[in-house]
Amino acid sequence: MPWVRNLRRFIGSGTGLGSEALMELETKRILLDIFKERQQRNAEAGSIPSFYKKKPEEGSISHRVQRLAKYRFLKKQSELLLNADDLDAMWVCLRENCVIDDASGAEKMNYEDFCHIASVCTEQIGSKCRRFFSPSNFMKFEKDESGRIAILPFYLYVMRTVSLTQARIDMSELDEDSDGFLQPHEMEAYIRGLIPNLAQLRDMPAAFVQMYCRIAAQKFFFFCDPHRRGKACIKKILLSNCLQELMELHQESEEEVADTEQAENWFSLTSAQRICDMFLALDKDVNGTLSKLELKEYADGTLTDIFIERAFDEHVRRGKMGGGNAREMDFGSFLDFVLALENKDTPEGLTYLFRCLDLHGRGYLTTADIHTLFRDVHQKWIDGGHYELCIEDVRDEIWDMVKPADPLRITLADLLSCKQGGTVASMLVDIRGFWAHDNRENLLQEEEEPEE
Repeated sequence: MPWVRNLRRFIGSGTGLGSEALMELETKRILLDIFKERQQRNAEAGSIPSFYKKKPEEGSISHRVQRLAKYRFLKKQSELLLNADDLDAMWVCLRENCVIDDASGAEKMNYEDFCHIASVCTEQIGSKCRRFFSPSNFMKFEKDESGRIAILPFYLYVMRTVSLTQARIDMSELDEDSDGFLQPHEMEAYIRGLIPNLAQLRDMPAAFVQMYCRIAAQKFFFFCDPHRRGKACIKKILLSNCLQELMELHQESEEEVADTEQAENWFSLTSAQRICDMFLALDKDVNGTLSKLELKEYADGTLTDIFIERAFDEHVRRGKMGGGNAREMDFGSFLDFVLALENKDTPEGLTYLFRCLDLHGRGYLTTADIHTLFRDVHQKWIDGGHYELCIEDVRDEIWDMVKPADPLRITLADLLSCKQGGTVASMLVDIRGFWAHDNRENLLQEEEEPEE
């Protein structure tokens, strides 16, 4: 019928529809266009969408733009930091506007003083110090019964924040591919840049700088790169105890520090020279690497033969040249070896040693493994003229010390949780470690007598 046809034409053109109906039609049209566009795009792709973006090539325009943007960003962040003069001015403001506690004599401030000091520092230093005077920062510190905090912990907090931020900026500048990780040569470059500013390292011989940087960088990678990927996360480096230990060399000249403290700090010049001299003394054939026979002389030959064998099996790569017996330990592997033995109580050091103790690579130790490992210690003990030992008694003592979750096996988690994993490892690989455990009461008494 003509009127039906005319009505359909009228409705189809949208002339007779209301505003809501028109909006609905328009929405359907837009959604349909989007659906068709996605279908066409997927058909053209024909594969899974790429989620990996290749890094720009060296020297390309995109690479240059990326480096320029990174340089400008880091420069801007560096300008927002407080310098030495700003920190001195803040300390003066804190001391001039604090209150002396009558009981302890400590310099303290309440929240009103805190806000007043914030305004004074902002006038003298600028707005860049304002972020340290937030209410949340005030609540971080321990308060007395009057609601006051000591100014010294607050000032130390500001100094440490500035120091860590500056360290992150310096490390980020050396991060060539901007992935948040440092490779060994980048970490060595960072340490090399710190040497002139560290009081205890300023007089280091120029010929020893490269070797020192390698020794120092190895500790960062031992603790911050547990999976041995060849790169360490910058955030993990900043939060590690290694950086704090390195920064301790700022404090005073090495002549005023006791010899024992120098030896304990891995980053001191004395310690680095000790490690280097130790390696040179062991390297009898002067080929730059250590054989198993040479490494057995480490620590005056107190380490067991089976431990030396296992250290080579687990932590020394097989050489590209020579046969199956040509495997030798290079200087980097030797540094890891020393770090593990000197840090047996840390998770990283104990993990290194556990791989050597796990004779069959099963992830746990059995009574048979303990018997096998301690057999060499027992032989050295008897050869040294000590009293007769019962290996079964030592094995039972180790089990009592660890208290493993499974009474039939000891895992790495058991050694870490018992807090005596380092002692157990020493007893199984080093005759001196077992002697120290056997004479622990006498040694403790000798330590107490000088104090008295």
